[in-house]
Amino acid sequence: MRMPSSIKLHKASKTLELHYGEQRYSLSAEFLRVHSPSAEVQGHGNPILQTGKLGVGLSRLEPAGNYALKLCFDDGHDSGLFTWDYLYQLATRHDELWADYLAALATAGKSRDPNESIVKLML
Repeated sequence: MRMPSSIKLHKASKTLELHYGEQRYSLSAEFLRVHSPSAEVQGHGNPILQTGKLGVGLSRLEPAGNYALKLCFDDGHDSGLFTWDYLYQLATRHDELWADYLAALATAGKSRDPNESIVKLML
């Protein structure tokens, strides 16, 4: 288990800062939201592409025992428990996971912008 030595929530920049010894990682709330381990996102083994999450923030963090954090997002999502190992994986594989997410959005013809899908519906 890779537990961070320090965790800082930066509400203004909408980021979660994780320290593992000398290593420091900054993960955006949007990145964490679209990679939530919740059933709503993971779909019981068949992940559901999250769209329109640009600008989402983190409202609070809650410890879940000694093994995880419950991240509460300002869009109301709060059902995913981010284990220490999962947070470490997200931090160390950020660039790869983000590129995969952006590619999946492009393939689906979807957007990070929550207003873009509304505009398309109105056309």
